[in-house]
Amino acid sequence: MTQRVDLSTVMDRLAIDDLVTEYAVAVDDADWSAYRALFARDGRADYRSSGGIEGPASEVADWMAETMRLFPVRQHLIVNRRVRIQDLGGYPGDRAELDADYVNPMRLESGDDYLSGGRYAFGLVRTDGGWRLSSVVISEKWRRGKGAPARD
Repeated sequence: MTQRVDLSTVMDRLAIDDLVTEYAVAVDDADWSAYRALFARDGRADYRSSGGIEGPASEVADWMAETMRLFPVRQHLIVNRRVRIQDLGGYPGDRAELDADYVNPMRLESGDDYLSGGRYAFGLVRTDGGWRLSSVVISEKWRRGKGAPARD
């Protein structure tokens, strides 16, 4: 592997890490146009394991804009990020996967605290505009808190 390829892989990893951070910030700040911009044109999101919906990112963003009003305070902590960039014979490809654990403390409108945790599976694709999300799948493993919405 050449030094140029190594540098390219490092730059891809940094760009992917930034994208996932921007995802958390967009959700926490209720910036739904920024959320939509993080996805590739045909990107999808699946929040069914936490009682949400699955579908095109633009439709999911509309659902989240309404649902997240129940939680005026949000803070996604996305940790233990494991990135796998497509390997084309020693060269980085245009697809990647990132699995990461999350802890999501939130506060309900009532003032009660709500906490959940689980794992994200992000699918990523390189576009002319840089790395974008092709898919986001959340796997909620636990939740707790007074007034926490019931799991389906």
